[in-house]
Amino acid sequence: MAKKAVVLFNLGGPDKPEAVEPFLFNLFYDPAIIRLPTPLRWLVAKLISRRRAPVAQEIYAFLGGSSPILPQTVAQADTLEAKLNEGSSDIYKTFICMRYWHPFADEVTRKVKDWNPDEVILLPLYPQFSSTTSASSLKDWQETASKVGLDAPTGGLCCYPTEKGLISAYAELIAPKLAELEGKPFRLLFSAHGLPQKIVDEGDPYQWQVEQTADKVAQKLGAENIDWKVCYQSRVGPMKWLEPSTETEIHRAGEEGISLVIVPIAFVSEHSETLVELDIEYAKLAKKAGVDEYLRVNTVGVHADFIDGLAGMVKRVSGPGIGSESGARICPSGFKDCLMLAS
Repeated sequence: MAKKAVVLFNLGGPDKPEAVEPFLFNLFYDPAIIRLPTPLRWLVAKLISRRRAPVAQEIYAFLGGSSPILPQTVAQADTLEAKLNEGSSDIYKTFICMRYWHPFADEVTRKVKDWNPDEVILLPLYPQFSSTTSASSLKDWQETASKVGLDAPTGGLCCYPTEKGLISAYAELIAPKLAELEGKPFRLLFSAHGLPQKIVDEGDPYQWQVEQTADKVAQKLGAENIDWKVCYQSRVGPMKWLEPSTETEIHRAGEEGISLVIVPIAFVSEHSETLVELDIEYAKLAKKAGVDEYLRVNTVGVHADFIDGLAGMVKRVSGPGIGSESGARICPSGFKDCLMLAS
């Protein structure tokens, strides 16, 4: 019988209005986000967080003043832990580690060390890999674990964009929305958080993986009968970001006089980008643009298929090292930011 610690990584979010500015500073001070030398990055992060805090506080006010991402992740961790221990001869315990707000890696690595596991399994709650999300969290964990002396054998996942449980969960959540629009012209929009185009051009596989997820979900739903498209939301700053934007696609649907079904394809829990940006801001835009009906699909959350998929991947992790849903590299060789060597 082995003790296995499973660490779930997520972005994190402010737990009170006063936490908004320091949360934003932590986000923009991450070298994976703002790719500048340390002194200049500190200054830029300070300026951006101070300027954006009032707007962000207004956004979080719609959510009661705080982000729901931690309680949502707690629910996922608890459900996953129960599934992992179901009929298992090993003992699994889940831990939550947020990147930009509590609980931070320095808190969680100590808790894991105190539990004294035989093995640590790292599980980013980002199905599609990016150097700005999964890689940043994994690097932060590894550095912090080394500092606190957590030396248990550690393995984990880098990505799972086409994992069967994930795809099945999305398809099951989308199907009722499509049924509501039966007989009406509509488009299925897979909306993912955007990235600066420069980051993708430098070798980040995020866009490619998002497209793989969307394609698999569309196939599951019967792609030959569905008009669908991938788009990107949450642009920040003047840089060129991934296109098309979700706003552009909403305007296009309005011009065409069709309905939209929006799927948050890169988010597995509800937070400001879904509950405010998609549900409030984009819904208003859709109405103004003349979109016939605007329907939003929930995130996968604790959907049984999604949790089953996570549990299956965790149990297949064997030994140290980071692997994909299949264990092997799935990204084409041109994506140099992939954590796995070309196979």
